[in-house]
Amino acid sequence: MKLKNWITTVSPLAARMQTYSREDFVGDLIAGIIVAIMLVPQGMAYAMLAGLPPQVGLYASIIPLVLYSLFGSSNYAAIGPVAMVSLLVMSGVGSLATPGSEKYIAHCLMLALLVGLFQIAMAAFRLGFLVNFISHPVLVGFTSAAAIVIGTSQLKHLLGVSVEQTEYPFQLIRASILATAKTNPATLSIGLASIAVLLFFNLGFQPLAKRCNLNNHLANNLSKLGPLVAVVVGSIVVGTIGLDKSASVGVVGEIPSGLPKLSMPALAWSHVAKLLPLALVITLVGYLESISVAKALAGRRREKIDANRELLALGAASVGAAFTSGYPVTGGFSRSLVGFSAGARTQFSALITAAIVAMCVAFFTPAFHFIPNTVLAAVIIVAVVNLIDFKTPLKLWQYSRADAIALILTFVAVLAVGIERGILVGVIATVLILMWKMSRPHVAEIGRMPCGNGFRNVRRYEVETTHGIFAFRVDASLTFANAPFVESYIIEKVAERPDVQQVLLVCNGINDIDDTGLEMLRAISTELAETRVGFAMSEVKGPVTDRMRRAGFDDSFMKESVFLTTNQAIESLSERCNELSADVATEHVRDSETSTLISEPEIASRI
Repeated sequence: MKLKNWITTVSPLAARMQTYSREDFVGDLIAGIIVAIMLVPQGMAYAMLAGLPPQVGLYASIIPLVLYSLFGSSNYAAIGPVAMVSLLVMSGVGSLATPGSEKYIAHCLMLALLVGLFQIAMAAFRLGFLVNFISHPVLVGFTSAAAIVIGTSQLKHLLGVSVEQTEYPFQLIRASILATAKTNPATLSIGLASIAVLLFFNLGFQPLAKRCNLNNHLANNLSKLGPLVAVVVGSIVVGTIGLDKSASVGVVGEIPSGLPKLSMPALAWSHVAKLLPLALVITLVGYLESISVAKALAGRRREKIDANRELLALGAASVGAAFTSGYPVTGGFSRSLVGFSAGARTQFSALITAAIVAMCVAFFTPAFHFIPNTVLAAVIIVAVVNLIDFKTPLKLWQYSRADAIALILTFVAVLAVGIERGILVGVIATVLILMWKMSRPHVAEIGRMPCGNGFRNVRRYEVETTHGIFAFRVDASLTFANAPFVESYIIEKVAERPDVQQVLLVCNGINDIDDTGLEMLRAISTELAETRVGFAMSEVKGPVTDRMRRAGFDDSFMKESVFLTTNQAIESLSERCNELSADVATEHVRDSETSTLISEPEIASRI
């Protein structure tokens, strides 16, 4: 009994199987088959994108799927090769070894192991929050630029030309454009026909099926068969006519039969060290892509995703790929969405997908011989074209110029200096923008609403202010980053208004305060007192009050100048202003009398 409980705790799938029904099996079976139909051509295409033999993409679609299905918390995430990770592998490992060579494959195996170990370590130390440093604008900029790089990298296969691999994407784009003059007409024709088929299945099939009164669910499933149809038709045409020989149409060629052999990642430490930055980038980007789709699909059925368990499952999948002749894997958006739409209920659908791919690798690889490279290129191009986002930059420019700039910087950097450096530029830009925003928090002068319901920004509402009191609100925690700005703001406003006798800081937006913030409050209180201006605070939250007491703020200040509500503060400070005005008036009278007594002898002596 204890063993059973332990298994269900370790494996969400095992726990789910305790209530597994016939309806669940039917949904998983259909989804597993449809995803496998997509995964076979996609896996081969993405492996070629990564600079690896096509069978490696199939190898990475067997054991990794099994391992993820056992440990993952998502019922719908479809694990395997994806375009983004494949591009990162090509851009990073391609600078260390010749794509397709034994050394290159060895680097990819080690890379998969490093990625898996990084993700497992992140799960152990609960470091999933690190992906938050890749903001949405940076991700959009990176994804859009990467989609352009991916599409451009496939032009050589689509056109049937040879293009030398380069380190910088813009050089690859330029070389691909220049190579169009040497286009192979037969290869291009097959590629364009494949794109037309794929676009028809993506865009035109369902409207046609609707006009033919075809069941919506069936039509949706059939619309996912585009890659399979393109591959099968392309292979038949090339193999029957012999275009691989007569017209030099590039084909996949011979693929070794049999299941993947056990592999052992082994590289010198000097080579491993060079892979570490790339492994970290793939770790974060791969996890972010996978967790995003997992959360999105789980949300549709009100299910929860365990972020750390996802890290563990993805890490196990990549480690499994490293020891079964694969390369780094993660959750793919398109395949996950297809599986979800096809009726997947649990990760048992992934086990069915893995079994089908394993059967293809074991028994049907001879049928892959005549698959044209241009068809696989078409599959990739159509798959990634939707990754180019034109709407988000335009929207961001309207309401958040800083985020739009981060997006544009990332986009340009990826195209100019490469994938890894481009992401780094985006992350640095995001952090700098965040620091700039933190250093200039939103500060608003406030006044009482006419109806008496609270206090609001004087620039947004018609409010009543109290003579002699300058009340303002800071909508951020007081830290070393913004304390100087707040201090300068107070000094500037007091200098502009000679009638101010009391400054009130409303703290309902301040959740935390550090030592610099505390010292700023102490300093501004003293500085204002020297100019006979009082300083008070209202609506101070408990943690901030506790920290002020521990920092040694006088009990008299805490009792007399820290108020529970802003209403209390305004009433009390108004009385102080009246008292101060009376005192000032008395002093003026005394000064006037003193001036008169002193002036009379002076006048008499002069006379």
